[in-house]
Amino acid sequence: MDKPTILLVDDNEEILDFIGEDLSADYNVLTAINGVEALDKVRTEAVHLVITDVMMPVMDGFELCREIKSDIQSSHIPVIMLTAKHTLQSKIEGLEIGADAYIEKPFSPKHLQVQIANLLKNRSKIKAYFASSPLVHVNTIAYSKADELFLDKLNDEINKNLTNVNLDVEQLADLMNMSRPTLYRKIKAISDLTPNELINVARLKKAAELLSAGDHKIFEIAEIVGYTSQTHFGRNFIKQFGMPPSDYQNKLKTEKA
Repeated sequence: MDKPTILLVDDNEEILDFIGEDLSADYNVLTAINGVEALDKVRTEAVHLVITDVMMPVMDGFELCREIKSDIQSSHIPVIMLTAKHTLQSKIEGLEIGADAYIEKPFSPKHLQVQIANLLKNRSKIKAYFASSPLVHVNTIAYSKADELFLDKLNDEINKNLTNVNLDVEQLADLMNMSRPTLYRKIKAISDLTPNELINVARLKKAAELLSAGDHKIFEIAEIVGYTSQTHFGRNFIKQFGMPPSDYQNKLKTEKA
């Protein structure tokens, strides 16, 4: 399995070397010496997590975090802030702009390792939970306000076009006013799914919602969510949620009884 890529940002080369060496066994490590250089790497590399110092020339860690979290292409990336400022106000500022963790210098390398592992592991769990749970909304995988707005619009566009059996990443990119590569990268990073897989999950989640309401027969639901064959729909439903649509409907009826 590919190692996650971590971007270290600090104007102190000794710290970059020290942290980089410590993390290199488990992660691909990129480095930058200020926020501007870091942003360039965030936009051109597939970065899974950023660790940044707060005090830096050109662009400091607060501004870097703000830029990462407000740009739809990078708003899903977790940011850990390192700081020698031991004030509550600086911690609050970091968390308010969307930092995912805040570590004071001097810090224990083990503490940093655990924070990184936990952030990445929790994100993976959330993605898996969303994909395997019939009625869990796509917003559960949002990591920031920008992500939330993006996922709401994406979900709306997919749901408006569910009956279109040919809906694909090209059409979705047009509907989202994004380039195909940008949309592909964003969806893959935020959900671990390709756009076509996400479209299919959205179809099946809508089907689960309709099964839950109990107003339609299964073959009608298959058609409503864009399947030309009930058999194909049933097979995909089992693959995604671990049971046939009929069993799922019966399970819901039993729970309501």
